[in-house]
Amino acid sequence: MSRTALDGFPLQDTEKDHLMATVARLCKVYFVDLLGFCLMGNHFHLVVRMNPSDDLNDEDITERYKLLYGKESRIIPCQINDFRNRLTSLGDFMKDIKQGFTRLNAA
Repeated sequence: MSRTALDGFPLQDTEKDHLMATVARLCKVYFVDLLGFCLMGNHFHLVVRMNPSDDLNDEDITERYKLLYGKESRIIPCQINDFRNRLTSLGDFMKDIKQGFTRLNAA
């Protein structure tokens, strides 16, 4: 769950669309299953299951890296384990949702 500190209901339809687009994009990058969600006027709830990092091979990580940074990007082999941990972390997933949503709406 994530709630805004603003009074009232600052999330209108346009902001909710941006938020859901951000969640959908990051669900393709992270090793996460989105089981349910609820968007309210001032907060949202997500029900997710993070997939364990030990189930992933280096090719899986490289593929998701390219989804996030572009098809021409290259991950350095020594970064694979760090990126594997990031892409299976609930905290990083939520951080990227919030930061991605904030960037879209701050512009």
